[in-house]
Order: sequence, then C-alpha cells, then structure tokens
Amino acid sequence: MLRNDSSVIRFAADENFDNDIVRSIRRRNPDIDIVRVQDADLLGADDPTLLEWAAREGRIFLTHDAATFTAHAYNRLRNGLSMPGVIQVRSGSLPGQPIEDILLLAECCLETELEGQVLYLPLR
Repeated sequence: MLRNDSSVIRFAADENFDNDIVRSIRRRNPDIDIVRVQDADLLGADDPTLLEWAAREGRIFLTHDAATFTAHAYNRLRNGLSMPGVIQVRSGSLPGQPIEDILLLAECCLETELEGQVLYLPLR
C-alpha cells in the first residue's frame, strides 16, 4: 500500500512511453498517480515545455527518450531551474523489471528525493 501523505511521488509519462508499463503499474497499485502527456493536453509539446510543466506539477517524468529528453533535463539543472526528476527506461527492456523498479521507487522514495536526478532503469 502506498503511503498516504503529501510526499507521495507523482509521475508523468512521455507521449511515447510504453502504455503497457503505465497500465501494469496502475493495475498493481491504483493509488499511484501517473498522468500521460496525451491526457494533459500536451501531445506534441517539445521536451523543454514538458519538463517545465512537470516542474510546475511536481511530477517525476517517465521516458524512453535517451537521445534528447535527459539532455534537456540536465540543461534545466545547469540553468538553475527546478527539475523534479526523470526516469529513463531503456527501450527494448522487458517491461517486468522497469515496472517493479517504478513501483519500488513509488513505495520507498519521498517526492523530493528524486529532485534534480536522472535515473536509468532497469536498476539491475
């Protein structure tokens, strides 16, 4: 069961993020707050816009985009802008391990623990 306090991690999923992973996470723990870019009317927005929105919303961003998204996240940090965190899930990895890793992070981390970090999954 997810902690019931204001420090629970909230996620945002990139428009190309594997929806099977999102559905599996929601199925395993319906209390986890994940908003897909398409559900937030941000479909087609560029990476800096998505990161700015995630920062305003206090959402950790889930992405498969290792080419540009993480670079924009590091640019935000270099420019002194807030960045709640990015979790880059390696494309082509079997979905089971990233699902377990995201569930573990949601269960064990406080929202602020991922501030300014880019994590790469799977963890193992």
